[in-house]
Amino acid sequence: MGDGHVRGLELSRRFYLETVAPLLARRFGGLTHTAALLGPGSEVLGYDTERSIDHDWGPRLQLFLSPEDVAADGEAVDAMLAGSLPPWFLGYPTNFGPAGGNGTRHMEPADGPVRHEVVRHGVVRHGVVVAEPTAWLTGHLGFDPTAGVGLSDWLATPTQTLAEITAGEVFHDGLGLLLPVRRRLAWYPGDVWRYVLACQWRRICQEEAFVGRAGEAGDELGSAVTCARLVRDLIRLALLMHRRYPPYGKWLGSAFAALPCGPALAPVLRAALSATGWRERERHLATAYEALAALHNDLGLTAPVDPRTRSYHSRPFRVLHAERFTEALLETIADPEVRRLPLTGAVDQYVDSTDALYERSRVRRVAGAVRG
Repeated sequence: MGDGHVRGLELSRRFYLETVAPLLARRFGGLTHTAALLGPGSEVLGYDTERSIDHDWGPRLQLFLSPEDVAADGEAVDAMLAGSLPPWFLGYPTNFGPAGGNGTRHMEPADGPVRHEVVRHGVVRHGVVVAEPTAWLTGHLGFDPTAGVGLSDWLATPTQTLAEITAGEVFHDGLGLLLPVRRRLAWYPGDVWRYVLACQWRRICQEEAFVGRAGEAGDELGSAVTCARLVRDLIRLALLMHRRYPPYGKWLGSAFAALPCGPALAPVLRAALSATGWRERERHLATAYEALAALHNDLGLTAPVDPRTRSYHSRPFRVLHAERFTEALLETIADPEVRRLPLTGAVDQYVDSTDALYERSRVRRVAGAVRG
């Protein structure tokens, strides 16, 4: 953000420390709570810019109470905040307006208390969500992470959703629940990680020859589309190898740029995307393939795999034969349940519909059906 603008995570941290926490101590002294900023929102992942301010952005956080305290005091805490929060904080209104036609909720200035005020299209209210943590986490993830994370949970949860819980910040964990959950969800278990990586390499092997084949047939548009798909898959592969949950498409390039390999590989991938002929496209992709193959070997998850590109069987197309990396990873998986899985991967490795991925019960049903 430019000068004079505070990043959203810093804004919410200060909002809690300077305003919400003192109000709780003064009005509900001794109330055990956890405060955090998690879930959806560009500021949770650290990608907010000045453009983000136009909707769903401002001083906000989750305030988690025990089930008993939610039942006894939840409404009173919410009402106290509605009546006592300042209308502005660090120059930003503390009211969030109703959803507009595009489903976004806008910040609304207020001259008086931040009360719930019925307006034409909804409710204007403050940005502090008062909730019980297990119910909130279950609603967001589709399962209860406090009870453990099973194989089906890992594979049915989009990486964007996992990022939304493990990014952001916990400002205070008086309940002692949220920090252990974030540690539990920080990354896939070893065999699940190997499986997800194997499936990502498999996606690449299935299309790596098509850039040349389409181009040779005179279909430069088809070649370019396949190249773009491969670049997306390579970026996701790089993030997975660096133990970073890939975010959704809007932030994929930003996340990749922050990786250790990003500065060197980003120009290569941009060159592949901007190439006007299939041979140039293929050349840049081959450079990226070999770099990520070398990174695979550096991880030490498998015995070394030859990172050099080669011809696609008897055809004159330069490929990595990425299935070699899939096979090497599968050989290292010890868990028989993981070994029996189809080579489809986590749900967002084969489902690309936002409506499917972010409806929790639906995406879990889809993932269950694919796993058989």
